[in-house]
Amino acid sequence: MNGKEFDEIFDSGEDVTHLLDLSTIRRPRLELRKVNVDFPVWMIQELDHESTRLGITRQSLIKSWIGERLDEIIKNRTVLLDDPTD
Repeated sequence: MNGKEFDEIFDSGEDVTHLLDLSTIRRPRLELRKVNVDFPVWMIQELDHESTRLGITRQSLIKSWIGERLDEIIKNRTVLLDDPTD
């Protein structure tokens, strides 16, 4: 099947997922990579307390907090790059 035929099927509203090889789909910049981090016991206890309070896993809490901090850093970096006083 060529691209034009695929587009026609898609544009007609038909489901095209059966025509796709979903085993090769990638999510750029969202692919996972394992990282091992050692924390002091008191940090793990506090992380567990907070994750229980929020009803999420320790891993979700850590990813959320690190993501929030990185978003803040990226935002500040962008603001500095856009600074007209430079």
